[in-house]
Amino acid sequence: MKVTVHALRKCFGKTVALNDINLAVADGEFLALLGPSGSGKTSLLRMLAGLEFADSGSITFGERTMDGVPARERGIGFVFQHYALFRHMTVARNVSFGLDVLGRRRRPSPEEIRARVQSLLDMMGIADLAERYPHQISGGQRQRVALARALATGPGLLLLDEPFGALDAKVRKNLRVWLRDVHDRMGLTSIFVTHDQAEAMEMADRVAILRAGRIEQVDTPDRLHAEPANAFVHEFLGDSVRFACTVRDGRAYFDGLPLPALPTACPPGPALALIRPHEIELLPGAGPAQVMSLHVAGLSRRTGIALGRQTLEVIQTAHGWTPVVGDACGLDLSKARFYAADSEAGSARDVVTEVA
Repeated sequence: MKVTVHALRKCFGKTVALNDINLAVADGEFLALLGPSGSGKTSLLRMLAGLEFADSGSITFGERTMDGVPARERGIGFVFQHYALFRHMTVARNVSFGLDVLGRRRRPSPEEIRARVQSLLDMMGIADLAERYPHQISGGQRQRVALARALATGPGLLLLDEPFGALDAKVRKNLRVWLRDVHDRMGLTSIFVTHDQAEAMEMADRVAILRAGRIEQVDTPDRLHAEPANAFVHEFLGDSVRFACTVRDGRAYFDGLPLPALPTACPPGPALALIRPHEIELLPGAGPAQVMSLHVAGLSRRTGIALGRQTLEVIQTAHGWTPVVGDACGLDLSKARFYAADSEAGSARDVVTEVA
């Protein structure tokens, strides 16, 4: 099922939860919604589910607009963080519930329901738990039951709201590999909300990064790391070292620091240079920086550097130059990315990615 979101806006009182959201999700795609708390990712998921309705804009599933369509008529499966299983029902009854309550014309026969439930329990690897109750199984098993229930009615779209948030790290890791496999085998379109960056990058075909109700960038995990659209995305996705600079005549001059200017396509004016700690190269010999600390961790070294009034940490491989505390050194910042200074202040435009 293809999903298209156009100019979606939602306010709760004076708070803008979603601000002109545009997004296209391909049939069969696994998309992760990632962002800090309050960025709007869960609000967007609830709009897609029909649990909330937008103030303006539209949502389309395939060729069908969802304006005013209630959740029960959208043909979706929804998996919540805290399972939402019925405690008084067995695992099998929990899975069959969505089928049992269908109208007479749409409801399969009792034999068909039993066969579908058995098939889903087999797929989830929990067939032996069919007659147990939710309090008698583990958290990871409950989440598998919740997913089986969401898939029982044959939805074209699966929505997941931090489904592993209540689980420990080892169980989370195992379940996210398993969930991606289920998605691929069933040919689902899945949209997944998470605050865990590793989870999003490992599982998703593409990741949409939200901030303050807006989409900052939608891209594959590799391209997000290689080509962050703005300073927010760069800093949100990993450790960053920042330097203030000024761009003139196609070169960035580091404000108040004895560093050589670097070429950039950034427009003239105040800018930010951002670079990952492992992208900084230390140059032996006389230079403007001084080594203040060294910490070896496996095959890498964390080297504390003083540069003017600024301190920073550089991650070196064990095969590079090995300084000692007190050494002077130069810095190679040629891998830095440059952004106009106002790109971190909420001025980044929405990113609309069309998918065939």
